Amino acid sequence: MKQVVRVAAGQGFWGDDLDAPRRQVEGGPIDYLMLDYLAEVTMSILQKQKERDPSMGYARDFVGAMESVLPAVTGRGVKVIANAGGVNPPACAAAVKAVAEKHGAGGKLTIGVVTGDDLLDRLDDLIRAGHALSNMDTGEPLSTVRDRVLSANAYIGSVPIVDALAKGANVVITGRSTDTALTMAPLRHEFGWGATSWDQLAAGIVAGHIIECGAQCSGGNCLYDWRSIPDLANVGYPLVEAKPDGTFVVTKHPNTGGRVSVPTVTEQLVYEMGDPHSYITPDVIADFTTIRLAPDGENRVRVSAIKGKPPTDKLKVSIAYRSGFKAVGTLVYAWPDALEKAQLADRVLRERLDRLGLHFDHVLTEFVGAGATHGRLAGDQHEAPEVQLRFGVRGPDKAAVERFTREIAPLVLNGPPSVTGFAGGRPKVEEIVAYWPALVDKSVVQTKVEMVQ
Repeated sequence: MKQVVRVAAGQGFWGDDLDAPRRQVEGGPIDYLMLDYLAEVTMSILQKQKERDPSMGYARDFVGAMESVLPAVTGRGVKVIANAGGVNPPACAAAVKAVAEKHGAGGKLTIGVVTGDDLLDRLDDLIRAGHALSNMDTGEPLSTVRDRVLSANAYIGSVPIVDALAKGANVVITGRSTDTALTMAPLRHEFGWGATSWDQLAAGIVAGHIIECGAQCSGGNCLYDWRSIPDLANVGYPLVEAKPDGTFVVTKHPNTGGRVSVPTVTEQLVYEMGDPHSYITPDVIADFTTIRLAPDGENRVRVSAIKGKPPTDKLKVSIAYRSGFKAVGTLVYAWPDALEKAQLADRVLRERLDRLGLHFDHVLTEFVGAGATHGRLAGDQHEAPEVQLRFGVRGPDKAAVERFTREIAPLVLNGPPSVTGFAGGRPKVEEIVAYWPALVDKSVVQTKVEMVQ
């Protein structure tokens, strides 16, 4: 058994720094590279892509990332774990295999493909079997929006990833796994943590949570003392150095920018945090109130004392459904009296929409630069040097939304004075994809691991 296992984060979301995976494998010794691509809205985007082209539906950036790290995987034994499979893990694996073959490394990759999280084709059967998949926020049954559902994926845990590693995979591709499982799985595999090793499993979850958002825990998007964080242009992505007892150190490669400190790690720990006593995952419930952080040298934070307890018998399901259309347009008004001009433009636009008989589920106005973010907490902003009027509508009638898009640009000449910058032309009509969180019994979700060579 290894006494230290190093897992490095190379992507925090689909759209992250394309060069980060290569820098992580070349910047210093690591055992595993973890790449996290999926947010809730990403699944619906990928499902739309798959509808248009059955060979799509995965995070295509991953293929380029694999191409950049192939020498480390085939030459140094670095293993890669990613949820880049989205709604089509087999197609993602095929694309990676093709890239490897192009570089003469086809026989050196063993890809574990994890499926079973996608419940879209099973929804009607599940509902008939009594699984209401009620909205966790409103309590409404899924049947109320069933005809508009675009994607439905259960959050799976670390077990199938561990299974793929045990079968010899040096690349594991999943669909909608939990972000934390991508880091916890290799630790569980290497250290042999059992299904009831609650404290160690919880430590793996905490390690995964800390590095799941990439450089957000190593100086990026950091509020604490942000002016002093060095060389963000060369920010170092994080990695964990874990031990069999569940303790680990968060750090980054030398000669990189950013900072790993107790404050930066703390900020990431409270990211997306609900009840700190019960951070629920499919594998374990971690108690974040037990976590102890301590400096362990320059750009090193030691994490210890984590406690865990058994998980629930449910899995969270991320469901996306079509919910009408929206369009958002902007105009920028200059000083003097920038806010008053923007407010008049808002009134004029609303009156014109009323005269046209256009009605929407929601009309939103924001005066950016005059307290749109913080409201009254922003203080007196009436003398703002410029104000951006951001005007948006949403509703079920696409034609009505399209008609709105032709009403904002004319304000440049027939509205209040001092429009500056650019109007951006006519706003684009976009389909709204809404989020429906639900729970389902673990027993109805069966994952599967297939090996591709």
